[in-house]
Amino acid sequence: MNIILKNSWKVMLFVWLVAQCWLPASSETVLITGSNQGIGLEFAKQFAARGWTVIATHRRPETPDTLVALQQKYPDLVQPERMDVTKKDEIVALAEKMKGESIDIILNNAALIRFAPLRDREGNAGQLFGTLDYDHMDQFMHTNVAGPLMIAEEFYDHLVAGERKLIVTISSAAGMVSIAPRSADHYWYRITKAALNSAMRLLAVELADEGVTVVMFHPGGVQVESFGDTVLPGAMTPEEAIGKMMKTIDGLTIKDSGRFLQNDGTDQPW
Repeated sequence: MNIILKNSWKVMLFVWLVAQCWLPASSETVLITGSNQGIGLEFAKQFAARGWTVIATHRRPETPDTLVALQQKYPDLVQPERMDVTKKDEIVALAEKMKGESIDIILNNAALIRFAPLRDREGNAGQLFGTLDYDHMDQFMHTNVAGPLMIAEEFYDHLVAGERKLIVTISSAAGMVSIAPRSADHYWYRITKAALNSAMRLLAVELADEGVTVVMFHPGGVQVESFGDTVLPGAMTPEEAIGKMMKTIDGLTIKDSGRFLQNDGTDQPW
């Protein structure tokens, strides 16, 4: 009997070690919309490099090459998924596919900015006074405002089951209403970013009792693909801008809910 008691701890240790070998490794999970390029892709890269599970969504018919490459680099972490944020059936389908899985951070990045290169005024005439295209406005509203709200509703159970319980939404200083814009352009983008901020502040109040933190970011000038050959003076690289936001995200608490932030964590006027 004494021999059995003396060695019991060894048996228990052996059983525990075997269990650890068979149990799947756990990690935090982030769902990122519009993750195949620009800011969204850089977020996916940096979260995966940290060891997070990344649900990398896109709206292309086939998985974009950028996400194929990222999945090949992090095969156990990166999960590309098609989900057009304007289509509720696709949002519902992914939420159902992930039923029972928790999500720590929902990162709303997908957005519509313009339909043509920045300097192509004719291509962007639908956002200029005198030639405003109201069908375009519907597309902007469905993408920039309704999309994040639908995602919050459909992934609510996943979010409250997570540890971080955080909704991060990429907004823009273009949506400011307290300061007059320097130029009257990009009507639909500016209007919908202001509406997006209002929607996220409503969510901050709605979800406070569940401990969900909701914040918006103005990422600053970031030199991404959508600017084409146009170089923004003083613009940051995606690596630099997202690196700053990641540090800010790390320190967020429920006390920050409802804030509109710059990438360094200071308040962005709205």
